[in-house]
Formats: sequence, structure tokens, C-alpha cells
Amino acid sequence: MTVLTLSQGKCGLSEGITRYMTAMATGDLMVLVFNVIVGEIIRDYFPGSLLNYTPACRLSVFLQGFSLQLSIWFTIAFTFDRFVAICCDKLKACYCTKRTANIVIIIMSALNIMVNIPLPFRYEPIHVLNNVQWGCRTVTGYLSSPAWAAHRWLTNISNMFVPIPLLLLLNSLTARHILVASRARRALKSSRGGAGKMGGDPELKSRRTSIVLLFTISGCFMVLSAPITVIHICVGVTHTVNYQGSTSLYTAIRVAFLLMCTTSCTNTCIYALTQRRFREEMTHVLTFPSTLLCKPRK
Repeated sequence: MTVLTLSQGKCGLSEGITRYMTAMATGDLMVLVFNVIVGEIIRDYFPGSLLNYTPACRLSVFLQGFSLQLSIWFTIAFTFDRFVAICCDKLKACYCTKRTANIVIIIMSALNIMVNIPLPFRYEPIHVLNNVQWGCRTVTGYLSSPAWAAHRWLTNISNMFVPIPLLLLLNSLTARHILVASRARRALKSSRGGAGKMGGDPELKSRRTSIVLLFTISGCFMVLSAPITVIHICVGVTHTVNYQGSTSLYTAIRVAFLLMCTTSCTNTCIYALTQRRFREEMTHVLTFPSTLLCKPRK
């Protein structure tokens, strides 16, 4: 419903922001489908599913890694777009456009495909019966191979070690710029005798709305992704290889992974809580689903 509502383009957002938020919602939906439903529920509770076939298992692994990275980097792309729009006046006109948003989304999708292409080759069939490959197990030499070690570091860097510091940096710079600009605007209005009307300043109100939406989305992502990042750092420092022998570490990893997947469920709630037009349009789509087949309302 979030994708359908945003794709209508009637939520009072610019075309560029709408593209990024639609891409984020699509990436989040892919995480819920491939990482949660397919990777956790179907794999564990439906042993006779298609995942028993090695090609299906390999495809599932690729889609899980791909969808998770899309969700992460679309959030970063949205945050960077808001940083440029708020902090970089000269770059804003040429960067914060629908065309740029489409290019960024396409480039990020292509790069994430390239990063995750090796994932299916990490697994080999457990056995072959009548020329049909069954099951998936890690290939021999995976832990000792320098090439696979490099790929593990690449995925860890792109999934965990870079996104959180990058989001913290962009949000800090954005917040600093907004606070400085707001103080200057208040001082200017006060010097002109307009201090009594500052509460109704539409520019300040727009900035507050932007920073609430930006900080809520990226802040929620950082909080829910931090545990899995900390665990991966600890595992890398201690050189832990077989964590399933430790009940507490295995539980911590599973809980941290659940929290990371939860970030894909929160954005819709954030949109609904911070965007009045989004709530109105989603209610309209739910009430009159036939409008999806009609021309957009004026």
C-alpha cells in the first residue's frame, strides 16, 4: 500500500523525494518477502518447499543479499538528497530532480547486483539425485579462501560499517545547517519586529517537517541496525568462526538480524505519523481502490 500510495504522486512531495521514498518502500518490501518470509518462515517451517532445489536455494540467497542492500542504500540516497537540498543551495537545482533520482536508483541497483553476484556460488548441492541438485551447503574452502574473505569484508562494509557512520555524518551536517539557518532567520525577523509571528513562519515549519521525516527514517535505521554491526565487529575482532556452538552469541545474532529486518516495517509507520497528505492518500486508496486505475485526482 505504501508503494501504491507514493506512486500516485499526490502526497505533497517533490518528484525526486517521491522516487526515493517509493524505492525505499520497494526495497523494504523485498526484504520482508525474501529475507523474512522466504528466508526464515518458508525455509524453517515448510521443508518440502522449492528451496530444497539447489538452484532455488541459490537464487533465494542472492535475492536476500540484494534486497537487504537495496533497502540500506536507498535510505542513504534519500538522506543524501535531503542533505543536498537543505545544505547545498548551488547543487540543489541540478541534483534534487526526478531525473537524478532515477539515475541514482538505477546505479545503486546495478552496483548491488554486482556485489551480490558471487553469493550463489558460495553454495554447492548436498547431493545429486537423477541429475537433480538438492540442498545447499557452503563450498569447501570458503573460510580459508582469500577471495571469499575479500567478498565477506566487502559485504560487511557495504551493509554495516559504512551506512551508519555515513548517516550520522549527513544528519549531523544537515541538523547543524538547519539550526544555524533557523537562528539567523529568527534574528532577522526579530530585528524587523516580526518576533510575534515566528510561530507561523511557513519556511521554519517546512524545515521542521523535513528534519523530522529525515531524522526519524535514518535514525530508526541506525538504532535498529547498530546491534548487528556491533556483533559483526566483535566477531571479526575475536575471529569467531563457528558461532552456533555458543547459545548466547547465536541468540544475539538472531535477535540483531530480526531488528535489522524490522527497519523494513517501520518506514510506513513513519510516513503515516509525519505526513498528513500520506495518511489522507492511503485512506483514499484503501477506501476507493478503483482510483488506482483512474487518472490522478486534481
